[in-house]
Amino acid sequence: MEGKFIVIEGLDGSGKTTQIRALSQRLRDMGRSVAETAEPTASATGGLIRDALSGLTPRTGAEIAALFMADRISHNVHPVSGINVLLAQGRDVICDRYYYSSLAYQGVVSDPDWVFHINVDCPEIRRPDLCVFLDLDDEACLRRMEAGRAYREIYENENTLLAVRRRYFDAFERLKDRDRIVLVNADRTPGEVAEDVFAAVRAVLEE
Repeated sequence: MEGKFIVIEGLDGSGKTTQIRALSQRLRDMGRSVAETAEPTASATGGLIRDALSGLTPRTGAEIAALFMADRISHNVHPVSGINVLLAQGRDVICDRYYYSSLAYQGVVSDPDWVFHINVDCPEIRRPDLCVFLDLDDEACLRRMEAGRAYREIYENENTLLAVRRRYFDAFERLKDRDRIVLVNADRTPGEVAEDVFAAVRAVLEE
């Protein structure tokens, strides 16, 4: 039986890492096999993306969007570690960011319709079984980042994060009849957030 493909999304500082760890452990406790993954990947293309996001190698929004698309295709189809292979092995794949991040972040600095179509219409970029969005306002995200980060990436400022959050909701509206997207209030304790995340995932597992 094929595993489930679950994406965890949210602004930087929304608690994705904490929630992915909690969800993975809970699924393993149920006896399920779990693979955690993330975008950008550890590939050479992912390295180019990280260099761009850090500001080390300046690139246009369109360049970054195209790099993410290429990295995402490889993430799906890699013959050993790709999402398709892992799901076929019966493993649940939990992914930290997916095309929703491109629609939000690169949609701010490039043509949002173009970014939408190169991702959503690409036949080698599969649709997740579930996207959970950890919703936290931009000011709260910045406060969390300031408390736990030594540096910021190029998108991590208040004006950009506010625009990105709006782009996320624009994307969710466009995808509401296509993708299964659940919003979870992330401005609570990690345990409270984890309960809602698991409830959304459990509904998919029980189908």
